[in-house]
Amino acid sequence: MVKKLDITNWNRKAHFNFYKNFDEPFFGLTFEVEVSNAYKHCKKEAYSFFIYYLYAALEAANNIPEFKHRIQDDEVLEYDKVNASPTINRDNGTFGFSYMDYKDDFKGFYEEAIKEVDRVRKANDLVPANDASNTIHFSAIPWVKFTAVSHARNYKFSDSIPKISFGKVYKKEDNMFMPVSVHVHHALMDGYHVGLFCEYFQKNLNKEF
Repeated sequence: MVKKLDITNWNRKAHFNFYKNFDEPFFGLTFEVEVSNAYKHCKKEAYSFFIYYLYAALEAANNIPEFKHRIQDDEVLEYDKVNASPTINRDNGTFGFSYMDYKDDFKGFYEEAIKEVDRVRKANDLVPANDASNTIHFSAIPWVKFTAVSHARNYKFSDSIPKISFGKVYKKEDNMFMPVSVHVHHALMDGYHVGLFCEYFQKNLNKEF
């Protein structure tokens, strides 16, 4: 379900009008999250750690209204939920884009995600059948403990979809951490909202789905 936001009475009207026409309206923040509990839980239950933290991130984003806003023809759309479009790494060194619907229950999401990962790994194409704007672009870079990320973008096409990247899991003392990079459209949200995502994502990683 989607509806148009009333920009006239929106508390971000001035921010939207200021940033919407920037040549580069996206800004990014990089932070780390502790994944010790999540990693142990996945080992115990034989879950894919990638799909587990992907769901934790997607669930966090769906609890923040600004992560569900998109710009279309100078208007702002409000989606009731956003889904995942993560890159899937292949054994031959390439990757493919995938599409996964968000579900309220982790196990339902997990079952469909496992099938989608398998489909993309067996395929040779790049772009999935679904490229709707009510998605979040996710990517995993498990070989690098990065401190910053930039993204390839085509400026000829309007884009307001958040981009979230996950890096290499590493151990520090007795705990495990993972770098996370979040890029979002400044006309739709600020550092405060990325901070909320960081907080909610960490809370999800600390509990068990």
